[in-house]
Amino acid sequence: MNADWTKGGEGIVYQSCAACGKVQYFRRSFCAACGAPDPVEKSASGAGTVYATSLVCRAATPETRAHVPYNILLVDTPEGFRMMAHGDHDLAIGDQVSVRYQPFAGRLIPYFAKAK
Repeated sequence: MNADWTKGGEGIVYQSCAACGKVQYFRRSFCAACGAPDPVEKSASGAGTVYATSLVCRAATPETRAHVPYNILLVDTPEGFRMMAHGDHDLAIGDQVSVRYQPFAGRLIPYFAKAK
């Protein structure tokens, strides 16, 4: 099993369809593109390009209040999927980024910074 941040690990897991080759980020028991069963889980590289960024200045929950302001990103990965994650405040659309993992509101989450 691949390490996955949604299960407390340090890794990003996505799925790939053996039948049509499409990738998907949200786990399903079937391919969302062609319907084939049992897509294969793979580990992402942790690299990406910022597609969008939004600075959150108002806490959505009491648990997130201590983290305000925080930056929410959409990141396009070289594996072919887009994911939402947290990142540095100075990131802009088009920036090349890499992931690390840090605590946020009691969970370990993917956090992107400019790639070196």
